[in-house]
Amino acid sequence: MTIRVLMTRKIPRMTSGMDVTILPRLSQLLIELRNIANEQPGYISGETLRNVDDRNEYLVISTWQSLESWTRWLDNQVRVSVESQIDALLGASTVYKVYSYD
Repeated sequence: MTIRVLMTRKIPRMTSGMDVTILPRLSQLLIELRNIANEQPGYISGETLRNVDDRNEYLVISTWQSLESWTRWLDNQVRVSVESQIDALLGASTVYKVYSYD
């Protein structure tokens, strides 16, 4: 059963100049995650979107062949390490929601 995972990340309200340091690092970490995911069994695709009404909010959508494939990725220690860097940078945990096709 193919699933899609929606992940939301919120950049803290930035003071002048903060985006100069946070945005490039966030972008780098998201690219790193995508590159690692591309090598994972069961990974189909992913995309990163930025909210047009709230430029501090990002949505990542990934598609997996199965819930088991996603769960293995979620438990991947390299992924956990990169994700923890993102969460530390943003000061909040990533929110995950998993959806299936009915």
